[in-house]
Amino acid sequence: MLAVGVAALLSLAVGAQNLSPVDVWRAIISPATAAPDALAIVRDLRLPRTLLGILVGLALGAAGALMQGHTRNPLADPGLLGVSAGASFAVVIGIQLGALTLAGYIWYAFAGALLASVLVFGIAAGRRGGPTPVTLALAGMAISALLASCTQAMLLADNASLNTFRFWVVGSLAGRETHVIAQVAPFIAAGLLLAFVNTPALNALGLGEDVARALGQRISAARAIGIAAIVLLAGAATAACGPIGFLGLIVPHVARAGTGPDHRWLVPASALAGAALLLVADVLGRIVVSPGELPTGIVLAVAGAPFFIALVRRRRGLVRL
Repeated sequence: MLAVGVAALLSLAVGAQNLSPVDVWRAIISPATAAPDALAIVRDLRLPRTLLGILVGLALGAAGALMQGHTRNPLADPGLLGVSAGASFAVVIGIQLGALTLAGYIWYAFAGALLASVLVFGIAAGRRGGPTPVTLALAGMAISALLASCTQAMLLADNASLNTFRFWVVGSLAGRETHVIAQVAPFIAAGLLLAFVNTPALNALGLGEDVARALGQRISAARAIGIAAIVLLAGAATAACGPIGFLGLIVPHVARAGTGPDHRWLVPASALAGAALLLVADVLGRIVVSPGELPTGIVLAVAGAPFFIALVRRRRGLVRL
């Protein structure tokens, strides 16, 4: 929680024009005493961006912990269910139908993420005994590859769609207005609630399905609740900011080092760590190419890849799920 607070303060204070903590405090708490420039920068530009970053970070962090728990795969991330591929495919369709702004195609993105995840879950559940970690992973990879190919084919045939799509697909908190927060917040809140409800069952599933059944858990219901939470969290986050990789992959490993494998603590810790990491990455994107700006998704990709390679090389970094 402290890390999220510090990251939020940095997000409000650092940018093309740096502000002191006193300026930030006055702009938020006492607008009458704040300088006009500081008031406009904090309230109109950085505060909505920071709030969205917190929401999206919470969502992707919790979704990553759930995904790794349900698949029992330390390399799994929310995109494994086809969320990113489905959202990207739907955004291109929305752009070609005339939705040229984020407010216009955010609902296409969320619908695409939802439908792709439902398709993956349906294919994985087609075998006797319902979906398993292996069938979920295989179905997710297959659907993601199919939708990615369809997306590329549509973009190659329409340069206008490509020009609009490329600003969304890099993953960024910049340029998102306040109403975007209102659009995605209910879905993220519902997803977080389902995630916390799902944690006791996830602990039981970690002991094996036979043990979980012996403890009274309904395996299919537990997986359905977990998948619904992942879809709501990752779908809403992707719709608002575009695909942001590595966050849902790395954060659970970092959180697990402090909480252990108990998902009742791991999921909340991953959510908070995700919010802090996303805000820090956003701040770094403003600094490294100042006075320009580097999209958050690129910052996380550059920083996340070597960090995760280091985790893989250190066997103790990949705690058995």
